[in-house]
Amino acid sequence: MSDIKIMALGGVRENGKNLYVVEVNDSIFVLDAGLKYPENEQLGVDVVIPNLDYLIENKDRVQGIFLTHGHADAIGALPYIIAEVKVPVFGSPLTIELAKLFVKNSTAVKKFNNFHVIDSETEIEFQDAVISFFKTTHSIPESMGIVVGTDQGNIVYTGDFKFDQAARKYYQTDLARLTEIGSDGVLALLSDSANASSTEQTASEYEVGDEINNVIGDALGRVVVAAVASNLVRIQQVFDAAANHGRRVVLTGFDIENIVRTAIRMKRIHLADDQLLIKPKDMSRFEDHELIILETGRMGEPINGLQKMAVGRHRYVQIKEGDLVFIVTTPSIAKEAVVARVENLIYKAGGSVKLITQNLRVSGHANGRDLQLMLNLLRPKYLFPVQGEYRDLAAHASLAEEVGMFPENIYIVKRGDVMILEKDGFFHSGAVPASDVMIDGNAIGDVGNIVLRDRKVLSEDGIFIVAITVNKKEKKIVSRAKVSTRGFVYVKKSRDILRESAELVNTTVENYLAQGTFDWGELKGSVRDEVSKFLFDQTKRRPTILPVVMEVR
Repeated sequence: MSDIKIMALGGVRENGKNLYVVEVNDSIFVLDAGLKYPENEQLGVDVVIPNLDYLIENKDRVQGIFLTHGHADAIGALPYIIAEVKVPVFGSPLTIELAKLFVKNSTAVKKFNNFHVIDSETEIEFQDAVISFFKTTHSIPESMGIVVGTDQGNIVYTGDFKFDQAARKYYQTDLARLTEIGSDGVLALLSDSANASSTEQTASEYEVGDEINNVIGDALGRVVVAAVASNLVRIQQVFDAAANHGRRVVLTGFDIENIVRTAIRMKRIHLADDQLLIKPKDMSRFEDHELIILETGRMGEPINGLQKMAVGRHRYVQIKEGDLVFIVTTPSIAKEAVVARVENLIYKAGGSVKLITQNLRVSGHANGRDLQLMLNLLRPKYLFPVQGEYRDLAAHASLAEEVGMFPENIYIVKRGDVMILEKDGFFHSGAVPASDVMIDGNAIGDVGNIVLRDRKVLSEDGIFIVAITVNKKEKKIVSRAKVSTRGFVYVKKSRDILRESAELVNTTVENYLAQGTFDWGELKGSVRDEVSKFLFDQTKRRPTILPVVMEVR
C-alpha cells in the first residue's frame, strides 16, 4: 500500500494563496499555486505567496503542478515556484493561457514553456498515482477539480466551486462524473469552504445577468462598472448588457485588457458587436448614455481604481454628476470599510453607487447546502476543509457532521501541517515551513515583520532624523547636532522641541566621548534612547529615530 501525506502550504485559515501538496510514496503532486493580496497592515506589500522552501528542497520529487482555474488565488504564485522548481504545469486551455500571462510578466521565467493542456477526459499516469479531472462551476470558464488516484482510493481537490443549474457552456459542473468518482471510492476530499457559513441560496448567473442588464438599462448617464478582472462570467454579462442597450465598453486597465483579449481569442468571451470595445482616448466621441467604463484596477482590485476616479487622480476617468458606479463584485470583509469610504467620495463627486449585493446574494463559492451535496456525491472517508478562514473551515466541518461524517474523520489543519495516512486515519506528523512570503516590487521574502513594523511606525508616528559630526581621535564634536523630521510634528509649531532635542543630542554625545571606550553602534544607541524618551515625554508619540553620526579625520 502507498504511503500518503497531505499538507497545505497555503489556503487554510485564510482566503486565497491556495497551494496543497499530496505525496504518494516518493512523488509530490502540487495542487494549485496561488497568491493573495495583502491585508491592510501589510504596508507596501504587493502580493503574498506561500513559503516554497519544502518544494524547493524536494524539487526532484515534484511530478507537476496541477491548476484548477485561472484566478490569481490559484495561479498567481506560479512564476515564483517554477523559478526554483521547473516541472510541468497542467490546466485547462484558458487556465494555461492565463497562467502564461503571469509567467510572461516575470523576467526570471518568461521563457518557461512546459505547459500541458488537459480536459475532463484527460488521465495522466505517473509511477505512484493517476491524475484526472472533472468540470466544476465557478466565475471563470473551464474550472476543474482534480483527482489523485492512488491504490488506497481517490484524493479529490474541488478547487473553487459552486453548483448552478443555469450555468452556461464552459461553466457547467459534470454531475455524472462526480457520481462516478464517488462510486470509485474517495479516500480524502479537500473541499472549498469560503462560503460555508452561509446556507442562503445564491443567485444563479442567469439572475445576476438579468440584474446587470436591468441596472444598465435604467441608467441615464455613464455607468462605471467595478469588477474583478478575472471574473469572466461577470464581464460577459456586462458586455451582453452593453450590446442590449447600445452602449460601448471602455477597458481602463492593463490586466483587464490582457485577460479579456485572451478570453476573446479563445472564444470564452463573445462580443455581439466587433465595435463594442473602445479605447479610453475615444470616449469623447460618445454621449454619456452610450458608455460603460469597466474598471478592474491594478491586479484586479477595482475599489482602489474607483477611489482614484472619485478624487480626480485616475488616468482616464473622473467621476462627475450623473455617473452611476455599479459594483458587481462582492467585497471581502477586510474591504468593507474601504468600500464605505469610497462610496462617500463618489457621492461627493456627484455620482451615485449601486452594489449588486443590495438585491442579490452573489458568490462564486458553494454555500452550505452545495457543500453537503458535494459530500453526498463523493462520499469521502476523510474531509479536509480548505480555502477559507477558520470560521469557514469549522462551519464546513459541522455541515459534514450533519450528513453523517464522523468528527474524527474531519481535519481542520494549519498551514504546514503534515498529515500522514495510517491504518485508522490521518495523523499529524510534524510540520514544514509555511509562513507568508511577501513580495514587494522585485524583492521576494525580504519584507518581514520587522520591516512591516517599521513601516507601520513610520505611517503612524513619522521619522525623526538626527545628524552630528565628531572627531573620534580628539573626542570632540566638530559640527553640532541638526535635526529634521517628516510625519512627526508640524515643524513651525514645534521649534522648541526640535531645539531641545538637538541640545540633548549634543549633551549625550559629549558625555559618551568623555568615556574611555568608543563604539559607533553604542553611540548611536545612546542617542536613539535619549531622544526617544524625550520625544515621548513631550508628545506621547514614538517616531522612528534615525541617528546619523559622521566622523571627521
